[in-house]
Amino acid sequence: MATGQDAVRPEVRPWPALWALVLGFFMILVDSTIVSVATPAILEDLGSDVGTVVWVTSAYLLAYAVPLLITGRLGDRVGPKKLYLTGLALFTLASVWCGLTNSIEMLIVARVFQGLGASMMTPQTMAVITRIFPPDQRGRAMSLWGATAGVATLVGPILGGVLVDGLGWQWIFFINAPVGVIGFFLALRLVPDLPTHKHKFDLIGVVLSAVGLFLLVFGIQEGQKYDWGQIKGPISVWSLIITGLVVLAIFVFWQSRNRGEPLLPLSLFKDRNFSLANVSITTVGFAITAMAFPLMLYAQAVRGLSPTRSALLLVPMAVISGALAPFVGRLVDRTPPRFIAGFGLLCCSVSMFWMSQVIEPDVAIWKLLLPIALLGVANGFMWAPLGTTATRNLPMHQAGAGAGVYNTTRQVGAVLGSASIAALMESRLAHNLPGMGGGASEGFTGKLPEAVRQGFSDSMAQSLILPAAVLLIGLVAALLFEAPSHLQKKTGDAAQEAKAA
Repeated sequence: MATGQDAVRPEVRPWPALWALVLGFFMILVDSTIVSVATPAILEDLGSDVGTVVWVTSAYLLAYAVPLLITGRLGDRVGPKKLYLTGLALFTLASVWCGLTNSIEMLIVARVFQGLGASMMTPQTMAVITRIFPPDQRGRAMSLWGATAGVATLVGPILGGVLVDGLGWQWIFFINAPVGVIGFFLALRLVPDLPTHKHKFDLIGVVLSAVGLFLLVFGIQEGQKYDWGQIKGPISVWSLIITGLVVLAIFVFWQSRNRGEPLLPLSLFKDRNFSLANVSITTVGFAITAMAFPLMLYAQAVRGLSPTRSALLLVPMAVISGALAPFVGRLVDRTPPRFIAGFGLLCCSVSMFWMSQVIEPDVAIWKLLLPIALLGVANGFMWAPLGTTATRNLPMHQAGAGAGVYNTTRQVGAVLGSASIAALMESRLAHNLPGMGGGASEGFTGKLPEAVRQGFSDSMAQSLILPAAVLLIGLVAALLFEAPSHLQKKTGDAAQEAKAA
């Protein structure tokens, strides 16, 4: 049944529903990072090469990022619960498939289906929060959603290291089966069936958005591998990226001309806060992804830490982020978001700049943990206000479309961060270790030779300045947020009372 606005029905219990959704969301975010730890074991066991095994991660990220606009809109049409459950079932079955494969080619195919399942699930979590929580409680709900993302970045590498060391790489996928089954039945029981909205499906928009995003994301992901040059024959990295941008421009033009019902309602961007929140979350996706590469390489190649011990460096970030989530959630519902999000983004930028100043071959670990702890404060203050601000004014019948846009920009930001930091690290290594270039980071299973540790540390430290700088763009966007109407009313009432007094 189509409705203009959803009213939260009395029988709907929003918090149990959210916890059920967060379990699945946590699982797919862990899966974005867990495979990186297992890559050497997969490479050896399946007899693959580095160029091919990279696609175990790339295929997942592509299949996850490209359909988000479509799956967000589809959730509005068929119902977010139905699409979430379908995605969770697909993700869980594909996980078992991944663990049972005995060839690298089939593993990559199975990872594509995992990514498709994840793309169905992610927008629905935000859409359900938007539709079942009243505006004055949405901040607390989004803080839980954001804390889940922060903790998952820690759990993925640690869990991956433990499972690979103890049971084998297959178990990083098998572990999803019981979690997926529990998550499915919890969501089936606790998540409400929300009213659907009869949308016409914009097939031309679907094709244009999918092709444009695929070419753009694929080009960015593969750029470093091919040294930003030719891939095959006349096809080059830049031709793919430029073609992707052109197709996306045609997509936007078509959305503006489509008199029916476009896949991406451009009217969403008339909301100033929605547009600015998308800018900010893009920079957050960029920075959080980019930061992990130089930090983990430094920890393993310079300090000689194992993958699991390297990931443990992020414990202060995850603990502080999780502890702050309830406090920040309540704050978001009472305070203009520009102050909270701005503080979080500033802390994030400062933490990465600080990290770039302390990274040295023999620095005391506790000195490294201080900026990582500040990163936990940043995570605690960024995710909730950005997510709440993006979705607060969305029409209920477009909640899925808005969530799809928000998650797409976050994922594209992450891909840009991955490609950019890889290129910058190579550049700094070539400058600080002449004659070795990127080779300084390859071919060593433990610590680098002492002669190159200083140059390698300097390269990783200098690379961290890029995400620190990009976050400043997100900070400016956040400072331009408008206060939500219920807070504007409170401010206006307070001003009138003060004037009367």
